[in-house]
Amino acid sequence: MNPSISQKERIISLDIIRGLALFGILLINVGGFKLIMEGDPLPDYSGINGIISTLITIFVQKKFFSIFSFLFGVGLYIFASRAESRGDKPRKRMARRLLILLLMGIIHVFIFWGSILPVYAIIGLLLIPFYYAKVATLKKWLVGMTLIYILCLVSKIWLPSLGTLSTVLGLFSNDAIQIFIMFLTGFLTAKSGWLTRIQELSKQIRWIQIISFLLFVGFSLWIWNASQSGNNNVDSITALGSLPATFFYLTTLFLLLENKHIVKFLRPIARVGQMAFTNYVAQSLIGTTIISIIGLEVVSPKDVLYIAVLIYIIQIIFSTLWFKFFSMGPLEKGWRLMTYGTKHTITR
Repeated sequence: MNPSISQKERIISLDIIRGLALFGILLINVGGFKLIMEGDPLPDYSGINGIISTLITIFVQKKFFSIFSFLFGVGLYIFASRAESRGDKPRKRMARRLLILLLMGIIHVFIFWGSILPVYAIIGLLLIPFYYAKVATLKKWLVGMTLIYILCLVSKIWLPSLGTLSTVLGLFSNDAIQIFIMFLTGFLTAKSGWLTRIQELSKQIRWIQIISFLLFVGFSLWIWNASQSGNNNVDSITALGSLPATFFYLTTLFLLLENKHIVKFLRPIARVGQMAFTNYVAQSLIGTTIISIIGLEVVSPKDVLYIAVLIYIIQIIFSTLWFKFFSMGPLEKGWRLMTYGTKHTITR
């Protein structure tokens, strides 16, 4: 463990990655803040709009919600282990926390139809039986689920006409499976204590970084060519390439954030990630307000970029100011109080 990096700085590093993931998720969600009704004009994907759309598909789509999912798995294990260290029942507390998230997520659906919160809550419940599982068992499940996911995606791309089997392939290659894989990856990472051994494991991490980078480049070229040629399998190719891209992003960030100067520079982004729940919900509120004020009839890829940057700047400023007066975000505090029923000492 690098002696120049304290445990507090490591927690800040996770918040930085979470804050960056929120911006990636925002780039995907902005287009959904304006519902397209029958008869409404469609977004323009010609020229620069088409290029921006393809670049978002290559570098952002399915990658950043995967990073966010990884961190959710990490956070859920840390939450449960802390509950156990206090003499609480970790699995019972996990269930309560996730059921409350489900309730809050259902409320958010009425604000933003594309809310991921209910899905996270339901899939998160599947992690409860894994809390007392051995690391070896978690590895087997992770490898097995990942292989099934990859094989189903490959089959969808190369064997599209399989009748009833296509439905089964679709079931085991959808976003929910990817979320579960990344939940399990984060859960395993936290349980194994790898996050506190980044420097010690740097050689292995760099190998993962190099291999995933090469795969990322290959899939990026494939996605670009598929997008330009109008290939119907763009979504499946993007999903297949999202895992190596996610691991490349994560390994790169973990290695970069071993540098305390970089951590200090990115501290404002850590503030956004520190209140990720509040900021995720706020994004839909701010986004719909901006679109309404501007009076956009349709949100083009250029609009997505401008609006996402504007919202994120607002959230960086707001989050920085918020933590000058409070120790956690408003929704995080409400979630905590409903989870425990009483106020607990906040430990970060």
